[in-house]
Amino acid sequence: MGVKKIMCVTNVRRTLQLEYLDLYLIHWPISVTPGKFAFTSDEQDLMPMDLKSVWAAMEECQRLGLAKSIGVSNFSCKKLETLLSSAIILPSVNQVEMSPLWQQKRLRDFCKTNGIIVTAFSPLGARGTGWGTNNVMENETLEEIAKARGKTVAQVCRRWVYEQEVAPIVNSYNKERLRENLQIFDWVPSEDERTKIIQIKQQRMMLKEDLVSARGPFKSIEELWDGEL
Repeated sequence: MGVKKIMCVTNVRRTLQLEYLDLYLIHWPISVTPGKFAFTSDEQDLMPMDLKSVWAAMEECQRLGLAKSIGVSNFSCKKLETLLSSAIILPSVNQVEMSPLWQQKRLRDFCKTNGIIVTAFSPLGARGTGWGTNNVMENETLEEIAKARGKTVAQVCRRWVYEQEVAPIVNSYNKERLRENLQIFDWVPSEDERTKIIQIKQQRMMLKEDLVSARGPFKSIEELWDGEL
């Protein structure tokens, strides 16, 4: 498995025409039948991940200079604990769903204690993606704060993520949106506004039901996320 992992990152580098990758992540804590690559895997292809061996191969990629940093994505506290129990090189990043409607405080605290940077994907709720919702952008509390501050809901969300010392994933080629992204640094929420955001009802949007199977390694949503729902 280690040789396959190194070959995989080598092929990625060749395809991208790069000498190395800045960051190489385990996308999900699950494996699929070797040789099959699809965004949504068939139930029969779901396999338990040999995390210890996979991570050892990731570490070797970093030692060989194929990747400058290595990390994980969509790992719960429990799954991070399992990884850390045998890791020599610690994951630099855990990339997870995070927004004012799914604040991940327990996970953020765990990662901070262990020197792992949290990267927030879908801080605006990922509407229009097929799995996301409008719940973040249409949240009344966020709309109220945005109106009072003369900001957009997106700016309120990104300012909140920034204040949690989390790295957001911002994806836009629109010049106006890029300008808007930079306009989160000219204001500071009040303590009352921060409290209102903390009190927003929490809801994980990406449950990833397609990774749950009676025959697979995760037999329920609770097992996949280790109860962090």
